[in-house]
Amino acid sequence: MTAETDTPRDTPTGPGTTDPAGALVPEDEADDRLTDEATRLRLAVGRLHRRIRIDGRESVPPLQLSALATIDMHGPLRLSDLAKREAVTAPTMSRVLAALDENGLVVRAADPQDARGVLITLSDKGRAELDSIRTHRTALVARRLGRLDQTQRAALRAALPAIEALLVDDA
Repeated sequence: MTAETDTPRDTPTGPGTTDPAGALVPEDEADDRLTDEATRLRLAVGRLHRRIRIDGRESVPPLQLSALATIDMHGPLRLSDLAKREAVTAPTMSRVLAALDENGLVVRAADPQDARGVLITLSDKGRAELDSIRTHRTALVARRLGRLDQTQRAALRAALPAIEALLVDDA
């Protein structure tokens, strides 16, 4: 850390930029830093997600849970639209929806704009299950956050806008 800025010396910089001490950072060193940061973030996010999924012990498998969340966010949806959003084939999504339907988590209804089409929405049971899983997972993350000290939590809070910006797809 520098006394003047309270900024860590390894603060991310880009090509043609300076580090917190004002020294010019060579482009290849900046590229190495970016790669290292990307690796650390990928591993941390992946491991945290895996821990939450394992600790959650949900009865709904990951792809089915993802489909429920997508239907909740974008529904009602046709099978083909849901498959596209989940990046799976239509036959795979058909099997996923069959399982969700069998468990009473989704409702299939005729598409008013296309008599041959079917729109999928969450059932009341599906919404309750999704809400329960989200609440449980949030509690798991909150418990992990509770183990951090105030400085770590403040740093994480400050980083949230940047992390959320990573979710925006390239145009």
